[in-house]
Amino acid sequence: MTCFRNDILPLKNMLYRLALRITLNREEAEDIVQDTLIKVWNRRDTWHQIDSIEAYCTAVCRNLALDRMQRERRRDIVVSNDSCHTLQEQPDDNDGPLEKTSQRQNVEIVRRLVDSLPEKQRSCLQLRDFEGKTYKEIAAALAISEEQVKVNIFRARQTIKQQFKICDNYGL
Repeated sequence: MTCFRNDILPLKNMLYRLALRITLNREEAEDIVQDTLIKVWNRRDTWHQIDSIEAYCTAVCRNLALDRMQRERRRDIVVSNDSCHTLQEQPDDNDGPLEKTSQRQNVEIVRRLVDSLPEKQRSCLQLRDFEGKTYKEIAAALAISEEQVKVNIFRARQTIKQQFKICDNYGL
């Protein structure tokens, strides 16, 4: 039996990171997570019919985030990339100032590159590389096939790799 406190509430951080990756706005992501939890709670009578409550929560969160982004686009509101801080820098304590600065710059470049990916690639990459989800879980959450998940992740990684090489070579 699914319990909100034990099964759903622990998902809130993962849901927040997913919403943040889609919206690139902390406040919007927090609102989306709250709306997701409310929507899931309101469906508590049907939890026994859901195969994976985590996949269901992820799908609800993603759909709410995408709906909100579509509304924002209709209003011609520009979302700032400055509000995305999901990648955590973990510089080695033995590194000098030059190495730490270089690491921070590389993390910022990767953030910008991930943020510039198409939404589906960004979502697949977020769930796989940052959340550690399996291809099957991602496919269920995004309502696509496992093959599509693999293709999106491959393309996202290739794009990031190629763009990072360009930035690194030119020092941008």
